Amino acid sequence: MHDTTKSAFSHRPDLHIGTEGEFTGWRTWSRDSFETHNGPFWHRQEPDGSIRSAFRVEKKHLNGSRNVHGGCFMAFADYCLFAIASPILQGPGVTVNFACDFLDAGREGELIVGTGEITRAGGSLIFLRGQLTSGERTLFTFSGTIKRVKRKPPQPNA
Repeated sequence: MHDTTKSAFSHRPDLHIGTEGEFTGWRTWSRDSFETHNGPFWHRQEPDGSIRSAFRVEKKHLNGSRNVHGGCFMAFADYCLFAIASPILQGPGVTVNFACDFLDAGREGELIVGTGEITRAGGSLIFLRGQLTSGERTLFTFSGTIKRVKRKPPQPNA
């Protein structure tokens, strides 16, 4: 495992590692209450260094047609962007661009897997693309841009 990747996973005080069930050993972030409420979404590093994200579809993820809600796919894909970027992000970031295509429906009980790659990383912007699958079916493709955010020091009262 590359040292940068190890440090990216270990220097997050909000990183939670699953201890039971199918996501034992997988990681999630606890600081984002929206993702925590709408997930849980998980990620792990594969032996080849790639990042894999996943969640198991529950009733709360479904729309009125009993398919995974499009907003759920979009929220999970945004989570995937940050999981994929985590080895090089090395600090806070924000999504500045996100594009997606809905290709097929996800159903209750399915395992949805997110994979992808960094296509370019500069000083302040990271460009990524990926896909969500269930088994052999591609359900959703996405691309996005993350902007690294520099924390401003607190200003003294004048």
